[in-house]
Amino acid sequence: MLIIRSVLFNVAFYLNTLILMIIALPTFFMPYWGIVGIAKIWGKINLWLLRVIVGIKVDFRGLEKIPKGPLLVASKHQSAWETFVILSLFENPLYILKRELQWIPIFGWFTIKARSVPVNRGGGAAALRAMTARARHEIMQNRQLIIFPEGTRRAAGAEPRYKFGIAHLYAGANVPCLPIALNSGLFWPRRTFLRYPGTVIVEICDVIPPGLDQDTFFATLQDRIETATARLIEEGRRELGADPVISRP
Repeated sequence: MLIIRSVLFNVAFYLNTLILMIIALPTFFMPYWGIVGIAKIWGKINLWLLRVIVGIKVDFRGLEKIPKGPLLVASKHQSAWETFVILSLFENPLYILKRELQWIPIFGWFTIKARSVPVNRGGGAAALRAMTARARHEIMQNRQLIIFPEGTRRAAGAEPRYKFGIAHLYAGANVPCLPIALNSGLFWPRRTFLRYPGTVIVEICDVIPPGLDQDTFFATLQDRIETATARLIEEGRRELGADPVISRP
């Protein structure tokens, strides 16, 4: 039954993605908020499909901690799940993403239209300065910039690997940073098509104010996200009936 439901969801997920991409084509001739709105709808439909087909629900905790206005959002990254869910939590969101994603036909063009900030991972200090300047410009347009500080998905329970670039971005943006912890990797693991029923927990951590030195910010951010994530993973494993010491690949 798990395999059947997982296959059905994956078919529905890609069908939903295809349909929404077709619907979104007119947004190429609209301001950027057109494609951002479609992306939020896409995410909400995916959440509904997960709940109905697979039995994956979501528990948002601490939503009252989300401040208004320009913001840097730093989220744990365990799964593709959060890439479409976190968008819906913010009024005017955008992502920092690998520039290679913008080379994908149609999908990549939509990310450009949404004014997402590309990062050239091999570009060195010059690329980091360019990314920071572009990110600051977008944030100052009253936007909420979402970044995954580890740069890529990490399995639930895996050793964290935060990139210091988030500290440079924080210093350059001079806005509050909102850490987000989650346990999505238990229910939507990377590198498998299986989707496990249960409740994904997303926890909004306390806001980190602007003005900290980069080292203090970096340590504070990692501590808040990892402490909360470890607790959420243990809670999720209890729900799944799994050994809390063993991480699912």
